[in-house]
Amino acid sequence: MSQLSLFDAEEFYQFPKDLLEYRENFLSREEADQLKENLLQTAPWEQRTQKMYDKTVITPRLTAWYVDLKYNKSADSNTSNRNPWTPQLLNLKERIEKEFGYWFNGVLLNLYRDQNDSVAWHRDKESRYGKRPVIASISLGQSRNFDFRKKDHHQSKYSLPLPNGSLLIMKGDLQENWEHRIAKSTKPMMPRINLTFRLINAL
Repeated sequence: MSQLSLFDAEEFYQFPKDLLEYRENFLSREEADQLKENLLQTAPWEQRTQKMYDKTVITPRLTAWYVDLKYNKSADSNTSNRNPWTPQLLNLKERIEKEFGYWFNGVLLNLYRDQNDSVAWHRDKESRYGKRPVIASISLGQSRNFDFRKKDHHQSKYSLPLPNGSLLIMKGDLQENWEHRIAKSTKPMMPRINLTFRLINAL
Protein backbone atom coordinates (compact mmCIF):
# COMPACT_ATOMS: atom_id res chain seq x y z
CA MET A 1 0.00 0.00 0.00
CA SER A 2 1.47 3.33 -1.06
CA GLN A 3 1.67 6.05 1.53
CA LEU A 4 -0.74 8.96 1.47
CA SER A 5 0.89 12.36 1.73
CA LEU A 6 -0.43 14.84 4.25
CA PHE A 7 -1.73 18.15 2.89
CA ASP A 8 0.98 20.82 2.72
CA ALA A 9 3.50 18.89 4.79
CA GLU A 10 6.44 16.55 4.37
CA GLU A 11 4.72 13.89 6.45
CA PHE A 12 2.95 10.66 5.58
CA TYR A 13 0.03 8.65 6.81
CA GLN A 14 -0.30 4.93 6.23
CA PHE A 15 -3.90 3.79 5.82
CA PRO A 16 -4.60 0.33 7.26
CA LYS A 17 -4.80 -2.40 4.64
CA ASP A 18 -8.23 -3.39 5.92
CA LEU A 19 -9.54 -0.02 4.69
CA LEU A 20 -7.74 0.56 1.39
CA GLU A 21 -5.97 -1.37 -1.35
CA TYR A 22 -4.10 0.52 -4.06
CA ARG A 23 -2.60 -0.57 -7.39
CA GLU A 24 -1.03 2.32 -9.29
CA ASN A 25 -0.70 0.54 -12.65
CA PHE A 26 -3.67 -1.82 -12.62
CA LEU A 27 -4.32 -0.91 -16.28
CA SER A 28 -1.52 -0.24 -18.71
CA ARG A 29 -1.38 3.25 -20.19
CA GLU A 30 -2.60 1.90 -23.53
CA GLU A 31 -5.53 0.06 -21.90
CA ALA A 32 -6.50 3.11 -19.85
CA ASP A 33 -6.28 5.53 -22.79
CA GLN A 34 -8.36 3.29 -25.06
CA LEU A 35 -11.02 2.77 -22.40
CA LYS A 36 -11.21 6.49 -21.63
CA GLU A 37 -11.68 7.47 -25.29
CA ASN A 38 -14.29 4.75 -25.78
CA LEU A 39 -16.30 5.83 -22.74
CA LEU A 40 -16.07 9.52 -23.61
CA GLN A 41 -17.72 8.74 -26.95
CA THR A 42 -20.19 5.99 -26.05
CA ALA A 43 -21.31 6.30 -22.40
CA PRO A 44 -24.80 7.84 -21.95
CA TRP A 45 -23.54 10.75 -19.86
CA GLU A 46 -26.06 12.83 -17.94
CA GLN A 47 -25.92 15.67 -15.45
CA ARG A 48 -28.04 14.99 -12.39
CA THR A 49 -29.47 17.18 -9.67
CA GLN A 50 -29.23 16.59 -5.93
CA LYS A 51 -30.51 18.05 -2.68
CA MET A 52 -28.00 20.09 -0.69
CA TYR A 53 -28.95 22.20 2.30
CA ASP A 54 -32.63 22.32 1.25
CA LYS A 55 -31.67 23.40 -2.25
CA THR A 56 -31.65 21.50 -5.53
CA VAL A 57 -28.28 21.92 -7.24
CA ILE A 58 -26.77 20.61 -10.47
CA THR A 59 -24.08 17.99 -9.87
CA PRO A 60 -20.69 19.39 -11.02
CA ARG A 61 -19.79 16.33 -13.10
CA LEU A 62 -21.46 13.90 -15.51
CA THR A 63 -22.47 10.35 -14.60
CA ALA A 64 -23.60 7.08 -16.14
CA TRP A 65 -24.83 3.86 -14.44
CA TYR A 66 -24.33 0.28 -15.64
CA VAL A 67 -25.95 -2.50 -13.60
CA ASP A 68 -27.07 -6.12 -13.87
CA LEU A 69 -30.34 -6.32 -15.78
CA LYS A 70 -31.90 -8.38 -12.97
CA TYR A 71 -31.39 -5.50 -10.53
CA ASN A 72 -34.74 -4.24 -9.20
CA LYS A 73 -35.13 -0.91 -10.98
CA SER A 74 -37.85 0.31 -8.65
CA ALA A 75 -35.62 -0.14 -5.61
CA ASP A 76 -33.47 2.90 -6.28
CA SER A 77 -34.34 6.00 -8.26
CA ASN A 78 -30.64 6.90 -8.50
CA THR A 79 -30.12 4.00 -10.88
CA SER A 80 -33.34 4.54 -12.84
CA ASN A 81 -31.36 5.48 -15.95
CA ARG A 82 -29.42 2.26 -15.82
CA ASN A 83 -27.65 0.63 -18.73
CA PRO A 84 -26.71 -3.01 -19.38
CA TRP A 85 -23.06 -3.98 -19.11
CA THR A 86 -20.95 -3.45 -22.20
CA PRO A 87 -18.49 -6.29 -22.98
CA GLN A 88 -15.60 -3.97 -22.14
CA LEU A 89 -16.97 -2.99 -18.71
CA LEU A 90 -18.05 -6.54 -17.93
CA ASN A 91 -14.57 -7.87 -18.70
CA LEU A 92 -13.03 -5.23 -16.44
CA LYS A 93 -15.46 -6.07 -13.62
CA GLU A 94 -14.62 -9.77 -13.87
CA ARG A 95 -10.90 -9.01 -13.94
CA ILE A 96 -11.13 -7.10 -10.65
CA GLU A 97 -13.33 -9.79 -9.09
CA LYS A 98 -10.93 -12.57 -10.08
CA GLU A 99 -7.82 -10.80 -8.82
CA PHE A 100 -9.18 -9.40 -5.54
CA GLY A 101 -11.98 -11.81 -4.63
CA TYR A 102 -14.85 -9.33 -4.47
CA TRP A 103 -18.14 -9.30 -6.39
CA PHE A 104 -19.94 -6.37 -8.01
CA ASN A 105 -23.24 -5.93 -9.85
CA GLY A 106 -23.00 -2.29 -10.89
CA VAL A 107 -20.61 0.48 -11.85
CA LEU A 108 -21.10 4.23 -11.55
CA LEU A 109 -19.06 6.29 -14.02
CA ASN A 110 -18.13 9.88 -13.15
CA LEU A 111 -16.79 12.26 -15.77
CA TYR A 112 -14.81 15.23 -14.47
CA ARG A 113 -14.63 17.39 -17.60
CA ASP A 114 -12.11 19.94 -16.33
CA GLN A 115 -10.79 21.62 -13.19
CA ASN A 116 -14.26 22.97 -12.32
CA ASP A 117 -15.85 19.54 -11.90
CA SER A 118 -15.74 17.94 -8.46
CA VAL A 119 -17.48 15.84 -5.81
CA ALA A 120 -17.95 17.27 -2.32
CA TRP A 121 -16.99 15.62 0.97
CA HIS A 122 -19.18 12.54 1.50
CA ARG A 123 -19.40 8.94 2.67
CA ASP A 124 -20.98 6.16 0.61
CA LYS A 125 -23.33 5.17 3.41
CA GLU A 126 -26.58 4.53 1.52
CA SER A 127 -28.42 1.40 2.63
CA ARG A 128 -28.26 -0.05 -0.89
CA TYR A 129 -24.47 -0.52 -0.47
CA GLY A 130 -24.68 -2.47 2.79
CA LYS A 131 -22.97 -1.78 6.12
CA ARG A 132 -19.35 -2.30 5.01
CA PRO A 133 -19.33 -1.63 1.27
CA VAL A 134 -16.46 -2.52 -1.02
CA ILE A 135 -15.98 0.01 -3.84
CA ALA A 136 -13.33 -0.55 -6.51
CA SER A 137 -12.40 2.71 -8.21
CA ILE A 138 -10.46 2.91 -11.50
CA SER A 139 -9.15 6.27 -12.70
CA LEU A 140 -8.72 7.14 -16.38
CA GLY A 141 -7.12 10.24 -17.87
CA GLN A 142 -6.13 13.29 -15.84
CA SER A 143 -4.61 12.57 -12.44
CA ARG A 144 -6.66 14.13 -9.63
CA ASN A 145 -6.12 14.14 -5.89
CA PHE A 146 -8.43 11.91 -3.86
CA ASP A 147 -8.79 13.54 -0.43
CA PHE A 148 -9.68 11.87 2.88
CA ARG A 149 -10.59 13.21 6.31
CA LYS A 150 -11.94 11.68 9.52
CA LYS A 151 -15.67 12.41 9.78
CA ASP A 152 -15.26 13.79 13.30
CA HIS A 153 -11.80 15.34 12.90
CA HIS A 154 -11.81 17.58 9.84
CA GLN A 155 -8.46 19.16 10.67
CA SER A 156 -6.66 16.01 9.54
CA LYS A 157 -6.79 15.79 5.74
CA TYR A 158 -4.87 13.36 3.53
CA SER A 159 -4.47 13.20 -0.22
CA LEU A 160 -3.68 10.43 -2.70
CA PRO A 161 -3.04 11.29 -6.39
CA LEU A 162 -4.93 8.85 -8.64
CA PRO A 163 -3.12 8.62 -11.99
CA ASN A 164 -4.28 7.13 -15.29
CA GLY A 165 -4.92 3.37 -14.94
CA SER A 166 -4.78 3.24 -11.13
CA LEU A 167 -7.11 1.17 -8.94
CA LEU A 168 -8.20 2.10 -5.41
CA ILE A 169 -10.37 -0.26 -3.37
CA MET A 170 -12.25 1.19 -0.40
CA LYS A 171 -13.55 -1.37 2.09
CA GLY A 172 -14.09 -2.29 5.73
CA ASP A 173 -15.20 0.56 7.98
CA LEU A 174 -13.81 3.30 5.74
CA GLN A 175 -17.27 4.66 4.84
CA GLU A 176 -18.24 4.63 8.51
CA ASN A 177 -15.35 6.75 9.77
CA TRP A 178 -13.88 8.63 6.80
CA GLU A 179 -15.13 11.14 4.23
CA HIS A 180 -13.65 11.62 0.77
CA ARG A 181 -13.84 14.05 -2.15
CA ILE A 182 -12.41 15.23 -5.46
CA ALA A 183 -11.89 18.97 -5.08
CA LYS A 184 -12.00 21.65 -7.74
CA SER A 185 -8.57 22.78 -8.92
CA THR A 186 -7.04 26.17 -9.64
CA LYS A 187 -4.89 24.52 -12.32
CA PRO A 188 -6.22 23.57 -15.79
CA MET A 189 -7.30 19.93 -15.90
CA MET A 190 -8.03 17.57 -18.77
CA PRO A 191 -10.97 15.12 -18.60
CA ARG A 192 -10.91 12.33 -16.00
CA ILE A 193 -13.25 9.33 -15.84
CA ASN A 194 -13.70 7.43 -12.59
CA LEU A 195 -15.30 3.96 -12.65
CA THR A 196 -16.64 2.89 -9.24
CA PHE A 197 -17.63 -0.78 -9.14
CA ARG A 198 -20.17 -1.55 -6.41
CA LEU A 199 -22.40 -4.26 -4.98
CA ILE A 200 -25.91 -2.78 -4.93
CA ASN A 201 -28.51 -4.40 -2.70
CA ALA A 202 -32.10 -4.35 -3.99
CA LEU A 203 -34.44 -3.04 -1.30
